[in-house]
Amino acid sequence: MNQFKLHTNVYLGRNALERLKELPIRKACVVCDPFLVQNGGVKKVTDPLDEMGAQWELFDQVIPNPTVELVSAGVAHILEFRPDTVIALGGGSAIDTGKAISFIYTKSSGAAKPRCIAIPTTSGTGSEVTSFSVLSDPEAGAKYPLVDDAMLPEIAMLDPALTITVPPHVTADTGMDVLTHAVEAYASPAATDFTDALAEKAFALVLEYLPRAFRDGQDCEAREKLHSASCMAGMAFNNATLGLCHGMAHAMGELLHLPHGRSNALLLPHVIAFNSDDSGAKAKYAKLARLAGCCCHTEQVAVQGLVRRITGLMNEVGIAHRLTREEDRTRLTQEMDRAAKLALEDRCTAGNCRNAVPEQIKEIYQKIL
Repeated sequence: MNQFKLHTNVYLGRNALERLKELPIRKACVVCDPFLVQNGGVKKVTDPLDEMGAQWELFDQVIPNPTVELVSAGVAHILEFRPDTVIALGGGSAIDTGKAISFIYTKSSGAAKPRCIAIPTTSGTGSEVTSFSVLSDPEAGAKYPLVDDAMLPEIAMLDPALTITVPPHVTADTGMDVLTHAVEAYASPAATDFTDALAEKAFALVLEYLPRAFRDGQDCEAREKLHSASCMAGMAFNNATLGLCHGMAHAMGELLHLPHGRSNALLLPHVIAFNSDDSGAKAKYAKLARLAGCCCHTEQVAVQGLVRRITGLMNEVGIAHRLTREEDRTRLTQEMDRAAKLALEDRCTAGNCRNAVPEQIKEIYQKIL
C-alpha cells in the first residue's frame, strides 16, 4: 500500500506574503541569516508583524550548511521567548534551521508546538513542504538528514518577488537542485501516480524557465514558475524519497563545501547512467526524455538523450561538468574512501532504485574529477 501525504497550506503567487497579516500571531521568532537583516529583506516579514501588533524576535545566525550547534543555539533562544510562531525566512538553510529549531524545542520543552511558517527566498530545496532538515556536523565531517513529519511547516508562502534579487549563479545552483529532486523522485521505487505528476511538471518547468531566470533575474514569470517547480518537486520527493545522487552530493558537499545544488548537478548525469541498468529506472528516465523532447527510438537512446539534455541545461546556466578547483579535485581524491562511506550511510541513498557498493560510488566520483 502506498500513501501520499499533504500537510502544508501553500499560498503562492505575487503578494502571497499578504496572508501573513491574516494569521493570529502574537509572538513570533523570525529565523533568517544576517544578510537579510543587513539588506532590509527581513522587514518584509517584521513590518507586517508590527502592523498586527505582534511581538517578535530575530534569530539571525543562520549559515550555509546549518550545524547541530546552530540549531541548539536557536532552541536556547526560543526557550526564553516561547513564541507561538516560528517564521523561517530565506533559502534552504534558513528553512531547515527554523524547522529543526521548532521541532527540537517542542520535543525538549514539552511546550505546545509553535506554528511553523516557511517563506523561501530561493527556488531550490522545496524545504517549505518537506519533513527533512539537513544538518552538518563539522567535527564528524558529515551531513545528517533529520526526518520527521512533525517538521512539516503548517504554512508556506511562495512569493516570487522575494527571489528577484537572487544572483545568476545561485539561481543556477538552486534550479539544478529542483531538477534533481524531480528526477530522483520520479525514478524512486516508492514513486506513485501522484508523485509522478508533481515530478514531471517540476521537471518541465525547470527546463523551460531556469535559463530565462538565469539570463534575466527580473523575469517575474520565470521566477514564479521556478518557485512553483521547487515546491512541487519538494512534495514529490517528500512522498517518494530521493536517491544516490543526493546521498553522494551530501557527502561531497560536506567535504568540499560546495553549494548543494551544484554538487547535485555535477553528479546527476552520471547517477542517471548508473541507475539506468535498472529496468524500472530506465523506463522512467525514457519518459522524462520524451517529456524533454529527446530522440527516443529505444529506452537506451532515450536515457542518453536525457543526459545530454541535462548537461546542455548545465551549459546554459554556466555550470561546469567537472570540479573546476584544483583543491577540490585533490581533496576528493584524498578522501574518496570516506566520501563513498558517507554517501552509503546517507539516508537518501537508501531510497535509490539501484543498490551501489563503495567501488561503484567511487567510480562515479572519479567521473567529475
